[in-house]
Amino acid sequence: MKGFLLLAFMVLVLPGAALSQESFYRSWDMGPSHDPSYYPIGVWLQDPRDASAYKAAGINLYVGLWEGPTLEQLQALKLSGMRVICPQNETGLEYRKEGIIAGWLHRDEPDNAQPRRSGFGYGSPIPPAQVEEEYLAMKKADPSRPVLLNLGQGAAWDGWWGRGSRSGHFEDYAEYVKGGDIISFDIYPVAHSSEKVAGKLELIGQGVERLSRLIRPPQVVWSFIECTGVKTGNKPTPEQIRSEVWMALVHGARGIVYFAHEWKPAFSSRALLKDTATYREVTRINQQVHELAAVLNSPEVGHWGSALAENPKVHVAARVVKHQEGIYLLSISTGPESSRVRFLIDPEVAATQAEELWENRQIAIQAGAFEDQFTGYQPHIYRLK
Repeated sequence: MKGFLLLAFMVLVLPGAALSQESFYRSWDMGPSHDPSYYPIGVWLQDPRDASAYKAAGINLYVGLWEGPTLEQLQALKLSGMRVICPQNETGLEYRKEGIIAGWLHRDEPDNAQPRRSGFGYGSPIPPAQVEEEYLAMKKADPSRPVLLNLGQGAAWDGWWGRGSRSGHFEDYAEYVKGGDIISFDIYPVAHSSEKVAGKLELIGQGVERLSRLIRPPQVVWSFIECTGVKTGNKPTPEQIRSEVWMALVHGARGIVYFAHEWKPAFSSRALLKDTATYREVTRINQQVHELAAVLNSPEVGHWGSALAENPKVHVAARVVKHQEGIYLLSISTGPESSRVRFLIDPEVAATQAEELWENRQIAIQAGAFEDQFTGYQPHIYRLK
């Protein structure tokens, strides 16, 4: 093992990890599917008329409805078989007996500085106590569905200046998470305007991990994923989108939501549908996530081994789960550099081969170890057998 550096390799034991694969949404009769092979993949604030195109890409949930929900929007989604998490209004509550509504959407990014009523500048974030109070009112109106609370990039990055006087105060988030059942966040590293964030895909995993430490079952964490140039025009490559998705999943996200809007070179709320190459890759990624959904929803293995990286600057995050008779090692490099990585597998796992899913590769496990090459932010998904 000369030349390899032992990583401080910690399996992510997240809140809710010990629950059965059926547990994540069973607290809500009308919420997301209880099927253990269901994994929520959403898209933010899209026109119901495009639901069929998103459904063809493997997206199974709308999140948000522009100035809705309206009866027309809900009927269009029902016709296409697309469920939705939407704001709770009179129309939505009247429609709640229909199965199309999977949850209620809280106000977006209350942790960010809010526009002043005068229209000039920004004031303070909405206090966590108010967010929780509004959440409880929504739950009282309909306890059969979860409430999704989406937080801003301060959940992942302490350097975010958009929180006014509360910028840099991550301690606020322990209170904000009391305002929802599904806690999500958004940060877009590729399209970001700050050099301190641009290209740092690991911030996706950092946000998932930080919020996961704050929640309690049956709460879950979801992550937004960029797939356009957003406001800078710096569009993620298909490889970067794949890395962001797996960065979220390896760190324990129980759902993802694509952000499909774009402002440069011209505004489009459906930029993902206009980009053939990106749409094709998102479809492929989603197919793989759905294929592995039952695994992603399975209990984690607490002690499985460790990893050795030849390059001391490389860290590989991992999540190891047991599904039926199989052990799956989900891993990803959390930085831009490459390295050869040696995995040391606990004898109790009793595996002799690592199959790299979707790459058609079999790697022998010899003397309780196997090696593989990682490029920057590259995921590898193994089935140990």
